[in-house]
Amino acid sequence: MTQGAGQDPVERTATLRDFRVPPYARVPVQGHAGEPPVPPADPTLHLGTRPAAYPEPVAFPEPPARPAPAYTEPPAHPEPAYAEAPARPEPAAYPEAPARPEAAGYPEPQTPAAHTGTAHPLAAAPVAANPVAATAHPGSGGFPDDFPDGYTPTERDLPVIQRGDTLQVPVAPAAAPAPAPTGDGPGPLYVVGDVHGYLDELVAALRAQGLVDENGGWAAGNARLWFLGDFTDRGPDGIGVIDLVMRLSAEAAAAGGYCKALMGNHELLLIGAKRFGDTPVNSGAGTATFQAAWLLNGGQKHDMDRLQDVHLQWMSRLDAVVREDDHLLLHSDTTAYLDYGGTIEDVNDTVHEILTRNDADEVWDLFRKFTKRFAFRDDGGPQAVQELLGTYGGSRVVHGHSPIPYLLGQVGTEDGEEDSRPVVDGPHVYADGLAIAMDGGVTMAGKLLVVQLPLGD
Repeated sequence: MTQGAGQDPVERTATLRDFRVPPYARVPVQGHAGEPPVPPADPTLHLGTRPAAYPEPVAFPEPPARPAPAYTEPPAHPEPAYAEAPARPEPAAYPEAPARPEAAGYPEPQTPAAHTGTAHPLAAAPVAANPVAATAHPGSGGFPDDFPDGYTPTERDLPVIQRGDTLQVPVAPAAAPAPAPTGDGPGPLYVVGDVHGYLDELVAALRAQGLVDENGGWAAGNARLWFLGDFTDRGPDGIGVIDLVMRLSAEAAAAGGYCKALMGNHELLLIGAKRFGDTPVNSGAGTATFQAAWLLNGGQKHDMDRLQDVHLQWMSRLDAVVREDDHLLLHSDTTAYLDYGGTIEDVNDTVHEILTRNDADEVWDLFRKFTKRFAFRDDGGPQAVQELLGTYGGSRVVHGHSPIPYLLGQVGTEDGEEDSRPVVDGPHVYADGLAIAMDGGVTMAGKLLVVQLPLGD
């Protein structure tokens, strides 16, 4: 099925013209000029269409000899009519792999579309009198060189896949045997990379590891499962992902195990969009709003419509960093965690206090720092990892946030062909073996990773 089909158009909040966004970010969102119209759904496209009712059989009057009544045959069942599926638009080609910057804060692409492989900038794009044509790739404009120190837009370099362009093949692997219980001690440890609303892919990956049954219920006994954050945005059912993780948390606890989650930058973005909306914040490069940043970073209207207080409370209480079995688990590949405390407890307490104070500028600064990336790549990577491990403990860092295809310099294409998709077979171990990357790039037709630690490498 085509991911994202049938969802409401993304609504851009065009605010704050002083925010600096390069020209190539000014691409019209779905439903605006420059984008091909989406054909309306044909009401006849329904495999179960049947006539309203069969006519009653007609009985002949009874003759004196009272023969058995004769009936006329009911009319033939008409064949249901099917609508012809609309032709898929020709996809645009992916950009060349971006140059690898030296800075730890590697930015995200800027485009308002929100779908498989779509990524967006950190703050609101200004309203352009002559927007870039929809066929132009938003990554073709180069990198801005005037961002102030400490400011990092999010994932500007990720490829763009327009809504409806990508055929996502459903995956239904056979369920693996449930992890064997390990007696009275803790069970086996599993980690999950960025999900970004891809609920079906998540359930399939959990089943393949034997963590859930065919109905999506917890099946792993006393196993331990950690999600590394980024549950929503870009994909088709972010709230469904949160609901699943919340339910598995209760079921795992009842079975003697646990299912827990860390806070990612997209949790902070969704919380900010709900709490602060269009309230201006000081972004470090002008003013911006959480609402505009959320939309431009893949925010889905149907997720916001279904967002409830219970979801907000759950996300606000997530920890930012944790240590399990000598693995330091966190969402982002950045050393910015050191800004919030010298112990794991201090970091988590500080993050929770910031969210409790409910100050828009303070939450924005937290979000901005958690969007930094690629601190463990390149020559200085091992030293950056050692700095975190020396402060918080552990022998390896395990993170999500930065897609493995970009850590490896791979770039896929939009046409959905298997031989052109990003090649992700499993986690990426790098930085002299000190870091494990878990974001398989599900938003760019990569792989949603669920793996057991320690790795057998």
